[in-house]
Amino acid sequence: MQFYNLKTRSHVDVPESDVRKTTMERKTKSGTQIRYALTAEYQGSKLFKFVNEATYKATNVKEV
Repeated sequence: MQFYNLKTRSHVDVPESDVRKTTMERKTKSGTQIRYALTAEYQGSKLFKFVNEATYKATNVKEV
């Protein structure tokens, strides 16, 4: 799976076995906002990739 590494400013390929999925919730004035993300660790850097709900549910990786 491809992630963008902000530290090196380049795209990196991470094996799906190292990818995890997570949701992030926060409260706003109008309700609760849920963001869906895929996370990975690559050469000591934490990588995040924000995705939509359909991609989140279709991805078959462990949930954090």
